[in-house]
Amino acid sequence: MNRITRYIHAKGTVSEVLRHRAGERTPSGMLAFSDIRRPVVFWNITNRCNLLCSHCYIRAGPGQQRGNELTTEEALDLIDDLAAMRVPLLLFSGGEPLIREDFWELAGHAKDRGLTTALSTNGTLITPAAARRLRDAGVEYAGVSLDGATARTHDGMRNVPGSFDLAVSALKNCRSAGLKCGVRVTATRENRTEIPALIDLSQDVGAERFCVYWLVPSGRGSEGYDALQLRSHEVVDLLDLLIKRAHDVDPSAMEFLTVDAPQDAVYLLERLQEENPPVYENMCTLLARSGVGCSAGDRIANIDPSGDVYPCQFAQVDELKVGSIREKPFSAIWNDSKNRILADFRRKKDLVGGSCGRCSYRDRCGGGCRVRAFADTGDLWAEDPLCPIRREEPRGRP
Repeated sequence: MNRITRYIHAKGTVSEVLRHRAGERTPSGMLAFSDIRRPVVFWNITNRCNLLCSHCYIRAGPGQQRGNELTTEEALDLIDDLAAMRVPLLLFSGGEPLIREDFWELAGHAKDRGLTTALSTNGTLITPAAARRLRDAGVEYAGVSLDGATARTHDGMRNVPGSFDLAVSALKNCRSAGLKCGVRVTATRENRTEIPALIDLSQDVGAERFCVYWLVPSGRGSEGYDALQLRSHEVVDLLDLLIKRAHDVDPSAMEFLTVDAPQDAVYLLERLQEENPPVYENMCTLLARSGVGCSAGDRIANIDPSGDVYPCQFAQVDELKVGSIREKPFSAIWNDSKNRILADFRRKKDLVGGSCGRCSYRDRCGGGCRVRAFADTGDLWAEDPLCPIRREEPRGRP
């Protein structure tokens, strides 16, 4: 994640970051800058969903069956393993995670084992009672997907009428229950013009986070990808908007972030170096703490509904499968120094090629999103085509 707000309002953040060490319970907002190398785990507990989103990276939908999902017993054992491993955050995702019949048992078990948990949801099932139950189950945060400022746009992307109103109600219900919540939007050419109004809407309902995902060509997101993906100048325009809003909004009221593009931080770094040198220096400190580039395979892990393990939730292809918890525990998979895929992801900045490999910012960006590069070229180590500062630099330059 590129924590735009924390970078811009870095003065207090830097000292806060430096207080936290791996031996302490680090707040989730500080994980990106902590010394902790254990992964945040994104767990798709089901691929069943009551919506049929056009950009779903796991191809979830109403027609999906339970099929090969982990059983309750397998899921509980996984939670025990993650707790023993002391992962800093377990994020329940889907599909729609609240559709899984034993969700509340899993969430309660995670709470009993001392795990910090969050929820990624379409919001349609978060009634006032469900919001209170989530809070009581120890869920720290609910990220609600909202892909437009109007029902026409959101429902059009989600392919179910009424889903917009339910998602907005979910945010209000979370706030009323005292459960932290935020908006997650996948930016495409269909909804980019509505994002300013969507920020306003998010502020009006009391969302505490506004998180922009760039479209990744994974699952149904690969269908019509070239037509839907933002062009470089549109990415820059949206980044400029987020930077302005992050600067203007009280950082304690709303945090602005982007996901799936480490190069976004470099774009901000270039701006701050020219516009605000002291904040630029603070951002350099934070970047040094957060590690290089994409966290996939290092600080982030994904487990799919059947227990297969991947470097991140967008990398669910056979070529990038790391292992299966049905064959060995997640902790054993993740700590296997001989696992080639994980080893490569953990040294990705040394493997990237193209303009990413020649870029002078490689040591701070790490080469962008590997999944996007893989989908674009078939080469895992090719340049990321979405980079807003993409440029050709002289060969041989580090």
